[in-house]
Amino acid sequence: MSAINGVNFLSLKTWWPPHLVAQKHPSVTLSRKLATFLVALQLVRTFNRYISQKKQNNWVRARPWAASKELVLITGGSSGIGKQIVLDLAKLEVKTIIFDVQEPDFPLPPNVFFYNVDITSPIAIHEAATRAHHEHGDPTVLINNAGVGYMGTIIDEPESNIRRTIEVNTLSHFWLVKEFLPAMIKNDHGHIITIASMASFAGLGGMADYASSKAAVLSFHESLTQEIRHSYASNRVRTSIIHPMWVQTPLINDLLISCAQTRNAMLSAKDVSSAVLEQLVRGNGGQIVLPWWLGVASILRGLPIWLQEMVRDRYSRRIT
Repeated sequence: MSAINGVNFLSLKTWWPPHLVAQKHPSVTLSRKLATFLVALQLVRTFNRYISQKKQNNWVRARPWAASKELVLITGGSSGIGKQIVLDLAKLEVKTIIFDVQEPDFPLPPNVFFYNVDITSPIAIHEAATRAHHEHGDPTVLINNAGVGYMGTIIDEPESNIRRTIEVNTLSHFWLVKEFLPAMIKNDHGHIITIASMASFAGLGGMADYASSKAAVLSFHESLTQEIRHSYASNRVRTSIIHPMWVQTPLINDLLISCAQTRNAMLSAKDVSSAVLEQLVRGNGGQIVLPWWLGVASILRGLPIWLQEMVRDRYSRRIT
């Protein structure tokens, strides 16, 4: 058969590149070139991933993860993502302390301890940290997970909501790190993990305070990493930041109800917890985007302005 759907394949030489027409099997040549390109691309990606990981870890290995010797302190561990992280740590028999103003909505495992703490208050954090130190020792892992979020335009949203979002999502990180980082530096061992958001990279309509707080958290993570490396020369203290897309938690229930498209693209708390535990167990610092294929979002601000605005427009329309 010389023609399929009206295409005459006997006249290939009229549209096929001349240097391939002379070859007996041009498709084989193209396949080989494509395979070579894909292999080269994969090698570049692998090399880039290797160098990035080594640099983020200061070119030194962390001390081996020993579940029985680690002490994790997590904020906002009473529900949502924090609850899942606590339960997963408990399965690994890791001793865990929760700082939260909300009582846990689940029975605490034997190796999990709850402290009622207002993490927006430096005084409250210091008092709880002193008590935790006497009762359990110094945390080797700090997970800044607590977060709040409210939907509303800049004009309509109450001042109280805006202040609380910034205090919980951003300022609390300063007070907690000031309290627990010194012991990590002294022992040259520890890991500080921040739960951020894809909103770190893009501000959308209806969530100006939330996006601002997460962009600030990303800057905080970057500065903290530099200070640990250069101001304190503590090369085995790791810093990680996790940027999930929408996660199905009580925090975004209102958004789930109003936007079916968002609901269809939802991650689970388990997805985020798995990423956190992988960083801890492997002793790796760095930035993690969930799902992984959205990692390209980190280059958003490097795109032409018109393209940036098209991306923001698309996602703002989904939630406003």
